[in-house]
Amino acid sequence: MLPENGDKGADARMNNADILSIALAQSAEDIGCTAADFLKTENVILPFRMGEGARKYYKLPISADLVSYGSNVVAAVTDNVRETVTEYVTRFGFYHLFETPNLNWLSDRLAGADCRVCFMAEYFLPDMRRLREQPCEYELRLLEPPAFDALYLPEWGNALSGARRELDVLGAGAYDRGRLVGLAACSADCGTMWQIGVDVLPEYRRQGIASALVSRLAGEILRRGKVPFYCSAWSNLRSVRTAVKSGFYPAWAEMTVKPRCEADRYNE
Repeated sequence: MLPENGDKGADARMNNADILSIALAQSAEDIGCTAADFLKTENVILPFRMGEGARKYYKLPISADLVSYGSNVVAAVTDNVRETVTEYVTRFGFYHLFETPNLNWLSDRLAGADCRVCFMAEYFLPDMRRLREQPCEYELRLLEPPAFDALYLPEWGNALSGARRELDVLGAGAYDRGRLVGLAACSADCGTMWQIGVDVLPEYRRQGIASALVSRLAGEILRRGKVPFYCSAWSNLRSVRTAVKSGFYPAWAEMTVKPRCEADRYNE
């Protein structure tokens, strides 16, 4: 079990400030800014430079990446979209940059550079004051990578990544009389942070399995000295509820612009 007070016990070396500091440093490495840039009240626009320690799922080419931790937006851009993104960031309040109809304004103007918005997501970090192992009526087991070999199946496609199997490092499974009915797993997307994904079979949903698995796995990640993080689309309310119930809070939002030919591949 996680300690009763999230800031004491096995995870006493890592509190909320530590976790946020690690996340800020990683986001800075991802796009080529400083961690302090995310805490400014004014927006920051700078050249996009993906660091050697960027998260593994960042794939070039990237034309722009807009990141907000809630105080401003940091926009890392390439030269061909700098003018457009600068006008966009200046024209709209930073908390409106990730919503329509403003995105339509951006999309129309990016077309001139043959680019388009490709990814948008909200990211969650554990709140050490709230993170607790959630109850589950099913047996929970920790899983190591050898157990994943037979689990790269569509029903576990959010928990495990068949395209990046070498990054899947730890999992937690829920079993009903020996049958796997829920799975959370994490990928070592960078040196300090492991991303959690979770799946539950349809007939077993709404029983608290997802939050039990995510909270259990988050505790195990922290005990290994890494920061767990969780990603969801805004519209995936089931996933967002799982994050919140598991003891996570929304920490940052991110939007990525890619060349049109790259972005279109995701719709093929």
